[in-house]
Amino acid sequence: MNGTISADDLKKLAGRRGEAQWVDVRTASEYAAGHVPGAINIPMEQIEARLADLSTDCPIVLICQSGVRARLAAALLEPRRTDVTVLDGGTSAWVSAGFPVVVNSATRWGLERQVRLVAGLLVVIGAVLALTVNPHWVYLSGFVGLGLAFAGLTNICAMASLLCKMPWNRSRRLRPAATSVPGQTCSLRNVSSAGGDSETIVS
Repeated sequence: MNGTISADDLKKLAGRRGEAQWVDVRTASEYAAGHVPGAINIPMEQIEARLADLSTDCPIVLICQSGVRARLAAALLEPRRTDVTVLDGGTSAWVSAGFPVVVNSATRWGLERQVRLVAGLLVVIGAVLALTVNPHWVYLSGFVGLGLAFAGLTNICAMASLLCKMPWNRSRRLRPAATSVPGQTCSLRNVSSAGGDSETIVS
Protein backbone atom coordinates (compact mmCIF):
# COMPACT_ATOMS: atom_id res chain seq x y z
CA MET A 1 0.00 0.00 0.00
CA ASN A 2 1.13 3.54 -0.75
CA GLY A 3 -0.25 7.03 -0.22
CA THR A 4 -3.44 7.39 1.79
CA ILE A 5 -6.38 5.22 2.72
CA SER A 6 -9.89 6.31 3.65
CA ALA A 7 -11.58 5.43 6.92
CA ASP A 8 -14.11 3.28 5.04
CA ASP A 9 -11.40 1.28 3.30
CA LEU A 10 -9.44 0.89 6.53
CA LYS A 11 -12.56 -0.42 8.27
CA LYS A 12 -12.84 -3.10 5.58
CA LEU A 13 -9.33 -4.25 6.53
CA ALA A 14 -10.31 -4.64 10.19
CA GLY A 15 -11.26 -8.28 9.71
CA ARG A 16 -7.97 -8.93 7.93
CA ARG A 17 -5.67 -7.28 10.48
CA GLY A 18 -2.67 -9.39 9.44
CA GLU A 19 -2.55 -7.52 6.14
CA ALA A 20 -1.29 -4.32 7.79
CA GLN A 21 0.02 -2.99 11.10
CA TRP A 22 -1.87 0.05 12.39
CA VAL A 23 0.28 2.61 14.21
CA ASP A 24 -1.08 5.66 16.02
CA VAL A 25 1.63 8.34 16.06
CA ARG A 26 -0.09 10.74 18.48
CA THR A 27 0.99 11.30 22.07
CA ALA A 28 0.15 8.70 24.70
CA SER A 29 -2.59 10.88 26.21
CA GLU A 30 -4.22 11.50 22.82
CA TYR A 31 -4.07 7.77 22.12
CA ALA A 32 -5.73 7.03 25.47
CA ALA A 33 -8.45 9.60 24.80
CA GLY A 34 -9.65 7.61 21.80
CA HIS A 35 -7.89 5.44 19.20
CA VAL A 36 -8.77 3.13 16.36
CA PRO A 37 -9.24 -0.40 17.78
CA GLY A 38 -6.16 -2.54 17.22
CA ALA A 39 -3.77 0.36 16.62
CA ILE A 40 -0.55 0.43 18.62
CA ASN A 41 0.93 3.68 19.93
CA ILE A 42 4.32 4.91 18.74
CA PRO A 43 4.49 8.74 19.09
CA MET A 44 5.86 10.50 16.01
CA GLU A 45 8.96 11.73 17.83
CA GLN A 46 9.84 8.11 18.69
CA ILE A 47 9.14 6.53 15.32
CA GLU A 48 12.75 6.53 14.07
CA ALA A 49 14.05 5.09 17.35
CA ARG A 50 11.45 2.31 17.41
CA LEU A 51 11.80 0.83 13.95
CA ALA A 52 12.12 -2.60 15.57
CA ASP A 53 8.51 -2.26 16.78
CA LEU A 54 7.30 -1.95 13.20
CA SER A 55 6.34 -5.16 11.49
CA THR A 56 8.49 -6.19 8.54
CA ASP A 57 5.96 -8.80 7.40
CA CYS A 58 3.18 -6.44 6.36
CA PRO A 59 2.55 -2.81 5.32
CA ILE A 60 2.18 -0.01 7.88
CA VAL A 61 -0.85 2.26 8.27
CA LEU A 62 -0.06 5.47 10.17
CA ILE A 63 -2.82 7.22 12.10
CA CYS A 64 -2.92 10.59 13.89
CA GLN A 65 -5.70 13.06 14.69
CA SER A 66 -6.12 14.70 11.28
CA GLY A 67 -3.47 13.12 9.08
CA VAL A 68 -0.79 15.82 9.35
CA ARG A 69 1.50 14.10 11.86
CA ALA A 70 0.99 10.75 10.17
CA ARG A 71 2.28 12.25 6.91
CA LEU A 72 5.29 13.69 8.73
CA ALA A 73 5.98 10.29 10.27
CA ALA A 74 5.62 8.67 6.85
CA ALA A 75 8.23 11.08 5.50
CA LEU A 76 10.59 10.03 8.30
CA LEU A 77 10.08 6.38 7.39
CA GLU A 78 10.33 6.91 3.65
CA PRO A 79 14.10 6.21 3.42
CA ARG A 80 13.54 2.85 5.16
CA ARG A 81 10.03 1.73 4.18
CA THR A 82 8.11 1.94 0.94
CA ASP A 83 4.95 0.26 2.22
CA VAL A 84 3.63 3.05 4.45
CA THR A 85 0.08 4.38 4.16
CA VAL A 86 -1.61 7.27 6.00
CA LEU A 87 -5.21 7.23 7.21
CA ASP A 88 -6.71 10.19 5.36
CA GLY A 89 -8.29 12.55 7.89
CA GLY A 90 -6.90 10.57 10.81
CA THR A 91 -8.89 9.54 13.85
CA SER A 92 -11.27 12.44 13.26
CA ALA A 93 -12.31 10.94 9.91
CA TRP A 94 -12.67 7.52 11.53
CA VAL A 95 -15.01 8.92 14.19
CA SER A 96 -16.93 11.02 11.66
CA ALA A 97 -17.57 7.85 9.67
CA GLY A 98 -19.32 6.42 12.73
CA PHE A 99 -16.71 3.80 13.55
CA PRO A 100 -15.88 2.90 17.19
CA VAL A 101 -12.80 3.98 19.09
CA VAL A 102 -11.18 2.59 22.22
CA VAL A 103 -11.27 5.14 25.06
CA ASN A 104 -9.30 5.04 28.30
CA SER A 105 -11.70 6.34 30.97
CA ALA A 106 -8.92 7.85 33.11
CA THR A 107 -7.23 10.08 30.55
CA ARG A 108 -5.24 13.19 31.42
CA TRP A 109 -3.71 16.02 29.46
CA GLY A 110 -0.50 15.27 27.63
CA LEU A 111 2.66 16.87 29.01
CA GLU A 112 3.19 18.93 25.87
CA ARG A 113 -0.30 20.39 26.20
CA GLN A 114 0.31 21.21 29.86
CA VAL A 115 3.54 23.03 28.96
CA ARG A 116 1.75 25.08 26.30
CA LEU A 117 -0.99 26.04 28.76
CA VAL A 118 1.37 27.05 31.59
CA ALA A 119 3.73 28.92 29.25
CA GLY A 120 0.84 30.78 27.65
CA LEU A 121 -0.61 31.77 31.02
CA LEU A 122 2.77 33.02 32.24
CA VAL A 123 3.25 35.12 29.12
CA VAL A 124 -0.22 36.66 29.47
CA ILE A 125 0.27 37.29 33.20
CA GLY A 126 3.64 38.93 32.56
CA ALA A 127 2.19 41.18 29.85
CA VAL A 128 -0.83 42.21 31.93
CA LEU A 129 1.25 42.97 35.02
CA ALA A 130 3.73 44.93 32.90
CA LEU A 131 0.90 47.13 31.64
CA THR A 132 -0.94 47.55 34.93
CA VAL A 133 1.58 47.18 37.76
CA ASN A 134 5.21 47.53 36.79
CA PRO A 135 6.92 47.49 33.37
CA HIS A 136 9.56 45.12 34.73
CA TRP A 137 7.02 42.28 34.68
CA VAL A 138 7.62 42.10 30.94
CA TYR A 139 10.77 40.16 31.78
CA LEU A 140 8.57 37.28 32.91
CA SER A 141 7.18 36.93 29.40
CA GLY A 142 10.67 37.25 27.96
CA PHE A 143 12.01 34.61 30.33
CA VAL A 144 9.30 32.16 29.31
CA GLY A 145 10.03 32.83 25.64
CA LEU A 146 13.75 32.19 26.16
CA GLY A 147 12.93 29.01 28.05
CA LEU A 148 10.80 27.71 25.18
CA ALA A 149 13.51 28.60 22.65
CA PHE A 150 16.10 26.79 24.78
CA ALA A 151 13.83 23.75 25.04
CA GLY A 152 13.40 23.71 21.27
CA LEU A 153 17.15 23.91 20.64
CA THR A 154 18.29 21.42 23.27
CA ASN A 155 15.20 19.22 23.80
CA ILE A 156 15.57 19.98 27.53
CA CYS A 157 12.47 21.57 29.06
CA ALA A 158 12.68 22.59 32.70
CA MET A 159 8.96 23.31 32.81
CA ALA A 160 8.14 19.82 31.56
CA SER A 161 10.48 18.30 34.15
CA LEU A 162 8.69 20.27 36.87
CA LEU A 163 5.24 19.32 35.63
CA CYS A 164 6.25 15.65 35.56
CA LYS A 165 6.60 15.81 39.34
CA MET A 166 3.05 17.05 39.84
CA PRO A 167 0.60 14.61 41.49
CA TRP A 168 -1.66 14.36 38.44
CA ASN A 169 1.28 13.25 36.29
CA ARG A 170 2.45 10.43 38.52
CA SER A 171 2.71 7.14 36.71
CA ARG A 172 0.02 4.58 37.27
CA ARG A 173 0.81 1.37 39.09
CA LEU A 174 -0.61 -2.13 39.10
CA ARG A 175 -1.99 -3.87 42.15
CA PRO A 176 -3.93 -7.11 42.66
CA ALA A 177 -7.66 -6.77 42.24
CA ALA A 178 -8.35 -9.92 44.21
CA THR A 179 -6.61 -12.18 46.71
CA SER A 180 -4.63 -14.97 45.14
CA VAL A 181 -6.17 -18.43 45.54
CA PRO A 182 -4.21 -21.68 45.03
CA GLY A 183 -4.84 -23.00 41.56
CA GLN A 184 -6.03 -19.62 40.27
CA THR A 185 -4.19 -16.75 38.66
CA CYS A 186 -4.30 -13.32 40.25
CA SER A 187 -5.99 -10.70 38.10
CA LEU A 188 -4.52 -7.19 37.92
CA ARG A 189 -6.07 -3.83 37.24
CA ASN A 190 -4.64 -0.38 36.69
CA VAL A 191 -5.13 2.17 39.44
CA SER A 192 -4.08 5.78 39.75
CA SER A 193 -4.44 8.66 42.14
CA ALA A 194 -7.31 9.90 39.97
CA GLY A 195 -9.26 6.65 40.23
CA GLY A 196 -9.78 3.52 38.16
CA ASP A 197 -8.23 3.13 34.74
CA SER A 198 -10.13 1.09 32.19
CA GLU A 199 -10.60 0.87 28.45
CA THR A 200 -13.98 1.14 26.78
CA ILE A 201 -14.95 0.80 23.14
CA VAL A 202 -17.10 3.78 22.20
CA SER A 203 -19.13 3.71 19.01
